[in-house]
Amino acid sequence: MGFFDFLTEEIAIDLGTANTLIIHNDKVVVDAPSIVARDRISGKIIAVGQEANMMQGKTHENIKTIRPLKDGVIADFDASEQMISLFIKNIPALKKKLFTPALRMVICIPSGITEVEMRAVKESAERVNGKEVYLIHEPMAAAIGIGVDIMQPKGNMIVDIGGGTTEIAVIALGGIVCDKSVKIAGDVFTNDIIYYMRTQHNLYVGERTAEKIKIQIGAATEDLDLPPEDMSVQGRDLLTGKPKQVQISYREIAKALDKSILRIEDAVMETLSQTPPELAADIYNTGIYLAGGGSMLRGLDKRLSQKTDLPVYIAEDPLRAVVRGTGITLKNIAKYKSVLIK
Repeated sequence: MGFFDFLTEEIAIDLGTANTLIIHNDKVVVDAPSIVARDRISGKIIAVGQEANMMQGKTHENIKTIRPLKDGVIADFDASEQMISLFIKNIPALKKKLFTPALRMVICIPSGITEVEMRAVKESAERVNGKEVYLIHEPMAAAIGIGVDIMQPKGNMIVDIGGGTTEIAVIALGGIVCDKSVKIAGDVFTNDIIYYMRTQHNLYVGERTAEKIKIQIGAATEDLDLPPEDMSVQGRDLLTGKPKQVQISYREIAKALDKSILRIEDAVMETLSQTPPELAADIYNTGIYLAGGGSMLRGLDKRLSQKTDLPVYIAEDPLRAVVRGTGITLKNIAKYKSVLIK
């Protein structure tokens, strides 16, 4: 190994349904939407990440925007591979290199993933020059990123609400004791908002607008301490076909998201009910940790807390908790041997 060590670069990847993040040399060097734009005629990828995201819903027939990941797993193998490869090529420190370095990488995957889907991730990584590829389960990475000492014989509960999946896990002794992965997460929230606007306001809005509504005034409950201002939303009127604008309050969004959040609550309750009693005792003291973009939904922590009667904490910088944890395992591969899947 010795000679090749300085030719090998280490990167940690959080390959998410909504966003892909890459850490290189302890810095987050890529933080971009997981989306590519492809030219239909030549088949070439013309934009990736933020640039492709701007095109979403605004394309003509020669350009197609693709989100290569769906529900946390690779849906379009070809596009995902090109996306990862372009992101890696965009890392400033690797651009200076004469030839593409071999990569040692840790990639996180949802906990409810099948063998086949796991292999798809590994193969994608090997194709972009990954010589040593390790996988880590998302809730595990989130726990490490939050700063929980996962090797202790203490139970901790992590709820990671991403774009495609919500991962709920109870972790102790460096392993997942019980977990549940539900396909209700950010994407579903966005679609709930689209549906609500359509049925309640006869207004047809696109995904990007719905996403903007979710971030600006999204809420999980109607009684917030610091309610956000009302928001004006533009779209197409389904009755007249004309563009129109309506005012929306956070209360309406709370109504729109209620059913989906109920299902996340149920999944949390179910996981708690499967937890061994000793660990349940620990969780009573430590509470529940929230990570992922979905945890930033206003009032969600409060709502889960009321449902479970447990304290609920949101990770700092929840969007990056998973990639931070992945980066930590990358530095101490020996220490986290038991957590990583070779």
